[in-house]
Formats: sequence, C-alpha cells, structure tokens
Amino acid sequence: MKAGPVAAHPAAMISDPSRAAMLTAMMDGRFHPASELAYMAGVTPQTASYHLAKLEEAGMIAMHKQGRHRYYGLKSHDVAAVVETLLLLAPPVEIKSLRQSEENRHLRRARTCYDHVAGDLGIRLRDAMIEAGVIREETDAFAVTGEGGAFFEHMGIDVEAVRKKRRSFCSKCLDWSERTPHLAGSLGSAMLERLLELRWLRRMEGTRALHITDEGSRGLRETFHIEIP
Repeated sequence: MKAGPVAAHPAAMISDPSRAAMLTAMMDGRFHPASELAYMAGVTPQTASYHLAKLEEAGMIAMHKQGRHRYYGLKSHDVAAVVETLLLLAPPVEIKSLRQSEENRHLRRARTCYDHVAGDLGIRLRDAMIEAGVIREETDAFAVTGEGGAFFEHMGIDVEAVRKKRRSFCSKCLDWSERTPHLAGSLGSAMLERLLELRWLRRMEGTRALHITDEGSRGLRETFHIEIP
C-alpha cells in the first residue's frame, strides 16, 4: 500500500456530475444555501445535502451556519484551481437555447474565477498591465514592478498589505475559456474586490458572470485603455 496521497479520492468526489455542478457554481467565491446549489445542479434538496456532506467530509468545501441556515463554499484556492483546470479540459457545452447562448457569452466576456477576474476581461486586464509596465510576466507567476506599486496605490490597493496575506501573491491561473493565464493570487483577489467597490463590475445573479457597468466601461478605458464594445 502506498504511503503518499491517493489522487483517486478527490477525483472521485469531482467525477459525479451533481457534485461537479455544485463545485462549479461555488467558483463565484461566495457561499450558497443548499437549496440554491440543488437548483443549479438539477437535483432534489435531499440529494444535494448528501453530496455536500461528502464534499465537506473530503475537505473540498466549507460550511457556515447562520441561525438555522447552512451556506456552502469552496474550502480553498487549491480546490478552485483544480476545478478551473478541469473546466479547461472539459469539452465545449452544447448550446441548445438562446438563454444558454447568452449565459455562455457573459461567462466568456467576464466572470469570477473563485476570487479574481477571468474570461476575456481578465486577459485584457493582464495584457494592459504588462504593456503599461505595471506587472511583468515570469515563468510561474507575475511580478509587480516599481511603477506598479504607485499604480495600484492610485487604484486604492495597498500592495504591501496584500503581499503579506497567507497565500500566493501574484500567481498565474490558466483561464479555461481563453486558454492563457490571468492574474490570480492575493493581488488578483484585491483587484476584483476593488473593481466591485468602484462599481465598475457587478455580479450577475445565479451565475459567476460579471456585468461591466457603464461606469466600468469609462473607468477601464481611462485607467487601462481597454475599450468595452
């Protein structure tokens, strides 16, 4: 018997379609009630509770109690990275309705990848910051330049405080729709939170897609020289 970790266990947890659907729903970085996750996975509340208990037992999700209600979310950034990688390998979804087509378009345009910006917008932000000399790309991560510190401070992000958080600072995350890395880590998280605070982005209900507001279109154009059609 091998003494090291057994990859088959977490793989088995994710292989069930209902559990995979619920994990994907939690990629918005928020905590959801079991009833909402059941609806997203297309299963009964009782079935959802069974699957959520299995995922919690496996250490893949966390549960918060508030009164009589229970809310579930991904346990860590590592779990989110695994789910994003699996989405990268997954075949394209067959579009069967106008609603599916619209949701797919919104997801590809801008979405959350756990707690950072992904999709076309995530890649355009990365490219804009590299071109402006704010960050530079290294082999396994991005790095903030000297000019970058002043840029992020102007945006209202304290880079040194973000750097001290107990997680990777400026890491890469391979984007499933764009097939190229976007900015992740504590800096990517701080960027998403700031764009939400500025109301340049707004979370869309029932999905991890992000809506780019009119104010956001102006801000992205003025700050990052990104034109939003």
